Amino acid sequence: MTTPKFTKPVAVGRRVFLGVTGLAALGVVFGASIQNFLGDVVGSGLGGLFPFGDRFRIYSITGTYPVIKDKDYRLEVSGLVRQPMTFTLDDLKAMPATAFTKDFQCVTGWRVPDVHWEGVRLSDILDVVGVRPGAVALTFESYDGEDSESLTIHQARLPEVIVAYKMLGAPVTTEHGGPVRLYVGPMFGYKSLKWLSAIRVVDQVQPGFWELHGYPVNGWLNGSTGPKNPYPVQV
Repeated sequence: MTTPKFTKPVAVGRRVFLGVTGLAALGVVFGASIQNFLGDVVGSGLGGLFPFGDRFRIYSITGTYPVIKDKDYRLEVSGLVRQPMTFTLDDLKAMPATAFTKDFQCVTGWRVPDVHWEGVRLSDILDVVGVRPGAVALTFESYDGEDSESLTIHQARLPEVIVAYKMLGAPVTTEHGGPVRLYVGPMFGYKSLKWLSAIRVVDQVQPGFWELHGYPVNGWLNGSTGPKNPYPVQV
């Protein structure tokens, strides 16, 4: 696999990171009600530094964006599967596509309405590789080398959980996590891992990067518990 190059660093300092992490709790409790307040307090001058407002706020854990050319993209699926596989972007586009429009909701309160998403249902990928007995969850890895996420098998099979190669009516851009990212419609945005590089099917839930920094493992929107989950997680 080709090693991705990186663009000009996008600074996300320690204070900014800790502030955003702390605001996650407010976002979970108050949801969109905090959005306008934060926008008024921060103001337009600093708005680009914080994930507030009514449009996408793009930032990176590493301070850089991994740049992967379409022809070099690979998605490795392994672990407790009958047939480990590596998918190219063309492989994913050749599979049955699903498309829908749904809001993108950040845990800190900002929301982007009516975002068009298109890609392959994660459940279809699992069906292709075959999930072996004993599988409980999935872990997801990013080309940035730092971010990670997790879902239970049950959550991964929900219809609005996709491996997305299009959003906003166009191919997913590098800044938005392209050429391929995860989109988990029923959950807060941090569950929708950018620059998706690998999926591992495993025998227990392994909290991802943001969960290890205080975010809920089950990041359901609107404080719901989501559909009945046969594998509840207590963290």
